[in-house]
Amino acid sequence: MKIILANKNYFVMDTKERLTVADSFVANPNKIGTGNGEAKLYVGQESPEIDKFFGAREFVAKCFLIKSDLIRYLDETRPECLKPEQPYRERQHLPQLWEERKVKVEVLPEFIEFTIKKQVQIAGPRIYVNSSDTAYKLIRELSLPNITFISIVKVKDSQKKIFFYFRLFVDYFGEVTHPDIIQAEIDKIKLVPSTEKQIQLTKSRIGQGEYRRKLILDCPFCPITMVTDERILIASHIKPWRFSTNEERLDPLNGFMLTPTFDCLFDSGFLSFTDDKRTILSPHLSKMVYSKIGISDSKLITRLPILGREAYLDYHRKNILKR
Repeated sequence: MKIILANKNYFVMDTKERLTVADSFVANPNKIGTGNGEAKLYVGQESPEIDKFFGAREFVAKCFLIKSDLIRYLDETRPECLKPEQPYRERQHLPQLWEERKVKVEVLPEFIEFTIKKQVQIAGPRIYVNSSDTAYKLIRELSLPNITFISIVKVKDSQKKIFFYFRLFVDYFGEVTHPDIIQAEIDKIKLVPSTEKQIQLTKSRIGQGEYRRKLILDCPFCPITMVTDERILIASHIKPWRFSTNEERLDPLNGFMLTPTFDCLFDSGFLSFTDDKRTILSPHLSKMVYSKIGISDSKLITRLPILGREAYLDYHRKNILKR
């Protein structure tokens, strides 16, 4: 799989997905507990797989962050900083800290390098890394515990040099959207008189009602698996409900019928499609995961309905797909 990062081409070798950010790792203002933290990041259990991923038992690895990724992460965590769901140590200062951190990130170069090394003084089986570099400290400063996870993608550039691409993601206990925003949507719906259109808008949020019926008429099967049993097909929005206009929310062309696994991949941004019906896989899931699911990059999905969906797919590739 090939990806472009900061205008450079890389080949994806492997991925360590979803490393949970613990309270012990983050900077003091973001902490929930009383400890001062140890700055080390847990990357997995001691195993041949870990040795293969990092290249040696006592490794030093060249890494990088992408500024646009950090800005996106900050934008996604802004609702939590304004109305925290968790009891952070400096809860009252989080809005101001968010502003200061946004300014700090915006003046950085697009490509931000740092080096990590294995903490060899800590006996296994748990493997930790650490660094004294500024970019690593920035990860600790930005990360919020429990709702942040890190993906590490092992890549190779055109000179065959190996790097480890770090990216921060947010997961609000199973939701990409902050609970306060979801509740605001629900409250807004409740204030509107229960007209038939409003009922259909409400149902379309979970892929039900008239939206689902029209989508099934257009495509009565999952184009990836060819499953036709409507009981296990999900009416998945291409441009997410929360970002769509009312017309887009009810438009059957803003959707695909997918089986649950592929609905989850698509909705979470691990899978998208080109306008010529080929799959695009995010590098932030490992090849092993994709192999077990039975999907590959650039696979032609001949029955994928594209006509009329081009603009929605363009939005999905630019804003939802985890590049």
